[in-house]
Amino acid sequence: MSRQTRITDTLSRAFVPLSLVVEDDSARHIGHAGHPGGAGQGGESHFNVTMVADCFASMNRVARARAVNEALADEFAGGLHALSLTLRAPAEIAGTIQS
Repeated sequence: MSRQTRITDTLSRAFVPLSLVVEDDSARHIGHAGHPGGAGQGGESHFNVTMVADCFASMNRVARARAVNEALADEFAGGLHALSLTLRAPAEIAGTIQS
């Protein structure tokens, strides 16, 4: 199972999100610190996560990031290097969704 799939599954179970997008951004980081491979090699080390979940309504930005990082502790221990996080409560996006 790919790291992207494991991240998606873990976050889905932990937060029951209304929406979740996990994008592998590792290719943009080849040659940077934290990327395990050279040019043309994979690594699944860097990801962008965009998630909307009800539980974020009671959390500030730092608490949300900590909760996600804690949920993904095993992935970080296994080689995940970086996450870019966009974490919102439903009320924060209510005015931005169009039918």
